[in-house]
Amino acid sequence: MKRRVTGRVTSDKMQKTIRVSIPRRVKDVVTGKFLNRETVCLAHDEKEEANLSDVVELVESRPLSKRKRWELVRVVSRGAK
Repeated sequence: MKRRVTGRVTSDKMQKTIRVSIPRRVKDVVTGKFLNRETVCLAHDEKEEANLSDVVELVESRPLSKRKRWELVRVVSRGAK
């Protein structure tokens, strides 16, 4: 089964590619506090339907380029214009 993740579009300036920031929580080893971190990935957007600050759902795919390993499934919610 392919992984599915949800994240926010941080860049849509490339052709058929979006940059998505995926939030995650990591526990600090020393203090034990939970820290907010982000994983940034590139995703394939064939129809170029995602815009800046949209919340999108991605699915894992075969390597499409050097850094592109995800594909856009759907736009969950539209961001502010």
